[in-house]
Amino acid sequence: MLRFHTLRLYTILTLAWFTISDRLRHPPSRKDERGSVTIENVLWAVAVIAIVAIVVAAIRAFVTSESGKIR
Repeated sequence: MLRFHTLRLYTILTLAWFTISDRLRHPPSRKDERGSVTIENVLWAVAVIAIVAIVVAAIRAFVTSESGKIR
């Protein structure tokens, strides 16, 4: 059991060492905008969510009113 924990610790430390050394050799560019969300993206997402919510509410109201007519 001790060998497994030692191997796991060695693996974690090795991965950390390589990650840190790679970041130091190749620092990320400050102008890289990959993954950034713009205000336009947020507004589109809010608009789509609002439209879907309106459609779901309309369908739910229709189904509820129609279910009252059964009998």
